[in-house]
Amino acid sequence: VQLQASGGGLVQAGGSLRLSCAASGRTFSKYAMGWFRQAPGKEREFVAVISVSSRFTSYVDSVKGRFTIARDNAKNTVYLQMNTLKPEDTAVYYCAGPKYYSSSLRETEVDYWGQGTQVTVSS
Repeated sequence: VQLQASGGGLVQAGGSLRLSCAASGRTFSKYAMGWFRQAPGKEREFVAVISVSSRFTSYVDSVKGRFTIARDNAKNTVYLQMNTLKPEDTAVYYCAGPKYYSSSLRETEVDYWGQGTQVTVSS
């Protein structure tokens, strides 16, 4: 299974970015998908998760109302739309392929990881 994340970059505070993660090697439409991030000097944390049918989504409190996770099963791709970015959103963002949907996904529940994409938000 391969997860290829892209879309990171440098943006000013208040700006937007959209991350993409293309999946291959397993039946994408049968699994939940998620995003984690790791800021410098901090542990990797859960950001968002989406269920198979997109009916259920969940976010860490710090991004609620600013980030939106979505998926396109026809393209085997999951997205993370990030709006109103803040300097504290600066981190490496990882696409995650979990075992199942969980509203507060833990690292131990993730089977597959993408390579990470850097997001830097300047003040």
